[in-house]
Amino acid sequence: MSSDLAPDQIERRVRELGQWFHNLDLKGVQTAPDHFLGDYPRIKWQRFAHAIPADLTGRSVLDIGCNGGFYALEMKRRGAERVVAVDYDDAYLAQAKFAAEVMGADIEFAKLSVYDVAALKERFDLVIFMGVLYHLRHPLLALDLIREHVAGDLLLFQSMLRGTQEVEPVEPDYPFSAAEHFERPGYPRMAFIENKYCGDETNWWVPNRACAEAMLRSAGFQVIDHPEEEVFVCRVGERSHWAAPVYPTRGA
Repeated sequence: MSSDLAPDQIERRVRELGQWFHNLDLKGVQTAPDHFLGDYPRIKWQRFAHAIPADLTGRSVLDIGCNGGFYALEMKRRGAERVVAVDYDDAYLAQAKFAAEVMGADIEFAKLSVYDVAALKERFDLVIFMGVLYHLRHPLLALDLIREHVAGDLLLFQSMLRGTQEVEPVEPDYPFSAAEHFERPGYPRMAFIENKYCGDETNWWVPNRACAEAMLRSAGFQVIDHPEEEVFVCRVGERSHWAAPVYPTRGA
């Protein structure tokens, strides 16, 4: 049920919950009105919202790394029958839970790492994995685990990208003596951040577009739409015969 808090009460609680990364409109109260990216993530969502079914009636959604809950709330607005939102950060979970309470959205929340999604023991019609990959020390493992344990049909994926948007065709194999392809702008590559980027010590990897697409394919996803420069809509596909992970994905 919708919260009956007055605007001043909502605003007070918003401030008590600390700094928000998602700017949400909670009945007229903005959670991050001075966001350095503007009205984020709404301004980004508006550029690719058309790529997600407008009617999610009867569908289940898993939002991995839900942050303040913007995308989980949007999925409920589209009629998703069940939305599960997970994050490993207690502060973000507290914000998302409060936002859902204010907006009267029936969303299930859990403190969970992407590396532990197998614990959910179910697959979802749509998995949202937005703005998480570059914060992970083991990004390909995360994609493998999502594909193996929770992705049932569609994946909505976003990562910070740097470098060219060009994607060059890659041969199935190269001889050991070949090296020039590694230097081509459109070859899949990912930069490693040892210290910080944008003041954030949790930024570890920044792929180019070719690398993001290659990683998705390697994990067993088929890219079916690229509606925004950092966003990919994928359908669950088959792994290539050579693409089985070299590390165990089921845990101990």
